[in-house]
Amino acid sequence: MTALLAKRLVVKVGSALLVDEAAGRPRTDWLAALAEDIAALRRSGTEVIAVSSGAIALGRVRLPSLPPKPRMRLEEKQAAAAAGQLSLARAWEEALGAHGLPAAQILLTLDDSEERRRYLNARATLETLLALGAVPVINENDTVATSEIRFGDNDRLAARVAEMVAADLLVLLSDIDGLYTADPRRDISARHIAEVDAITPEIEAMAGDAVPGMSSGGMVTKLAAAKIATGAGCRMVIAHGGALHALAAVMEGRSRRTLFAATAAPRSAWKSWIAGALKPAGRLLIDAGAARALRCGRSLLPAGVCGVEGEFARGDCVEVVADGVAVARGLANYAAEDARRIAGRHSREIERILGFAGREEMIHRDDLALL
Repeated sequence: MTALLAKRLVVKVGSALLVDEAAGRPRTDWLAALAEDIAALRRSGTEVIAVSSGAIALGRVRLPSLPPKPRMRLEEKQAAAAAGQLSLARAWEEALGAHGLPAAQILLTLDDSEERRRYLNARATLETLLALGAVPVINENDTVATSEIRFGDNDRLAARVAEMVAADLLVLLSDIDGLYTADPRRDISARHIAEVDAITPEIEAMAGDAVPGMSSGGMVTKLAAAKIATGAGCRMVIAHGGALHALAAVMEGRSRRTLFAATAAPRSAWKSWIAGALKPAGRLLIDAGAARALRCGRSLLPAGVCGVEGEFARGDCVEVVADGVAVARGLANYAAEDARRIAGRHSREIERILGFAGREEMIHRDDLALL
């Protein structure tokens, strides 16, 4: 198999890989090897985000009066997650810190990746952490979420994260080395599929139910993740993660895997969604200089805005109009009331006018699609 290259990588780690079930603690040797792989990728210029499971499994040991996992009620799983999150964060911090990499914990739910304003806040935080050289470690916020606990949907959460940050590769390290024509644990004639160009109904029919055990996800959730990731322009890999340095083996083409091809470039997929899938909530009228700047790939600054129409909230889609013609759509960094106050003003005046240090752009170029 050929080696894989990526500018921005999201790697998802399941509980079955990260947690020693019998001892109820992290597999420190395995995590240390993964951290070494991440450090090597960082040195080669690849930005890395980790999506990690394991809080519930670790929390069960910290709260020994909890019943066995199959009999735990939802609120007991949430309590276990609250207790285990401390151990999980500490394990990642120590493993990455050994290589001089600062770890930064972010707790997300699927709602955070699907509600637009929360989505923008989370994405801005992730982009800032990457720019500062940190490795974001995203954990499902099981203390308040329910769907992730019930359905083991961290695969889909990882895909949403990959979409959020315009990653070009998502690696799901799992307890299986890829997609098979049937469940290989039940059908010895099942064949491994190395590459998937498109997720057809025939491909989806190959997925089985979740397998009981520490890992609550199954091939169904992995294919759901693949549809999200590939549709956002991100390739996705399913690979077995049990061995030490599993991520390095995947990236170097030394381990068996299933590679799902992307259908578009990450940025173009996001901008196509903005341009075609959102109904504008208002309009920003801009001058000729701002219009030229947008055509050159720049952000829309408050100084170039000469009018604000409609009522919209931060994160809403607005239409950008020059000389009466719609030239772009984008996600506003300011609500309509604040946008009116800073329209035509220099970005350095924003804090004085609004009373808080907002973002320099009215619409960032990454959130703006030319029409």
